[in-house]
Amino acid sequence: MDFNFNPEDEAFRMEFREWLAANKQFAPNMGETTIGMAEGRGEFDKQKVWAKKMAEGRWLAPTWPKQYGGRGAGILQNIVYGEELARAGVTAPMIGMGVSLFGPTLLHWGTEEQKQRFIPPIMKAEEVWCQGYSEPGSGSDLASLQTRAVEDGDYFVVNGQKVWTSIAQHADWIFLLVRTDPDAPKHKGISYLMVDMHSPGVTVRPLVQITGNKGFNEVFFEDVRVPKKNLVGEKNSGWQVAITTLMFERSGGGGDRGGMAQVRELAKLAKSLQRNGATAWEDASVRQKIAEFACEATALRYTGYRQLTRRLKGMPPGPEGSMMKLCGTELNMRIQLFAMELLGPYSQIEYKAPFAIDKGKWSFRMLAARGGTIAAGSNQIQHNIIGERVLGLPKG
Repeated sequence: MDFNFNPEDEAFRMEFREWLAANKQFAPNMGETTIGMAEGRGEFDKQKVWAKKMAEGRWLAPTWPKQYGGRGAGILQNIVYGEELARAGVTAPMIGMGVSLFGPTLLHWGTEEQKQRFIPPIMKAEEVWCQGYSEPGSGSDLASLQTRAVEDGDYFVVNGQKVWTSIAQHADWIFLLVRTDPDAPKHKGISYLMVDMHSPGVTVRPLVQITGNKGFNEVFFEDVRVPKKNLVGEKNSGWQVAITTLMFERSGGGGDRGGMAQVRELAKLAKSLQRNGATAWEDASVRQKIAEFACEATALRYTGYRQLTRRLKGMPPGPEGSMMKLCGTELNMRIQLFAMELLGPYSQIEYKAPFAIDKGKWSFRMLAARGGTIAAGSNQIQHNIIGERVLGLPKG
């Protein structure tokens, strides 16, 4: 495999690198926001400022078509984009699911009228989107969802509940899976709606996580009227649209999903901690464990390149996305648990508490790590996908 980028990709790299050097002061403290530590209206507004700045330079969604505010960047240039963000020590803005999930889905399935209405506000960071998929009792088995949408003239009337809805407290819109034919097989009677979160009958209730943050929410719909023009794709064919969104959610593209950055932070921590008159880094067993994490992170990076190769050949994303998600989140958990071992008694000190090492970020990350194994399809589901589609094992 040739790991070098062509001159066009390198020119793209230098243009973005120069833009970041001139503008990264507008980015929030990414050391915290990348792992969901900073929250609240003020912190979210900082993310929107960064998003608007990136949108001005057409860097918010560079792979989107130029006519919609993107740059028409190719797959390799998207990899370059991620590498340069990491090099600059920042991340793309975290302002909901509009740029990463809903926008690409709408570009594929939406009518021209829908694209003209909804894509520009996403690209200008003017409207924030959240995702209405999971329900109580319909998480891993998403197709069993029970939120109903009943036709009433030019409207659907929606009743039901969603859960684990990230950023719903800040969102203007939600892309929502609803059951429009209760008598059809469960995958066949689902539709995909765009719903204004400011509509009468929409209620958002925060869920407090073990970290103390409130990033997830319950969202309730009580006789919410949704115009039929907000239907994406065909009625009762929303499962196909939903799968498109999930492909964008699980597609790793390439890279190691931040694994090596965490390993470098862990090595820095080990070099700063005193143990028996020396630093923890001087313990060969500590160095060996961190080297093990580095090897796994590197392996993840090259696994991501396998998926990249498929896409460059015009093939759809393969099971590498499930492998990346499964192995990446489990590696993250093991890194955080090892950090707890290194910190010893200091691991019990909460985030931002007095005397906490590194502001207590490692204990926060450890508490948050389990969530990554559940989000975007639980790791148990990823095991099933890999077993059935890669190993050819029979369904249980």
